[in-house]
Amino acid sequence: MSKVTSKGQVTIPKPIREELGIDPGDEIEFVETERGYAIEKRVDENPFEKWRGVADTSESVEERMADLRGERE
Repeated sequence: MSKVTSKGQVTIPKPIREELGIDPGDEIEFVETERGYAIEKRVDENPFEKWRGVADTSESVEERMADLRGERE
């Protein structure tokens, strides 16, 4: 059993978080059903989409790795 805080926050019990695969920072949705509301973990269609463009570079992998290792000046 969980209680709602004055800020409207609720702690999801650990066994439920583990079963749903909910980790810190994940987004959840409250979905209306015939019996009330259900909690669902929000999953992007492509979990890698949020990272698209983060590593855009014209360098080759070898050049980038040399930079990261401090081998190039």
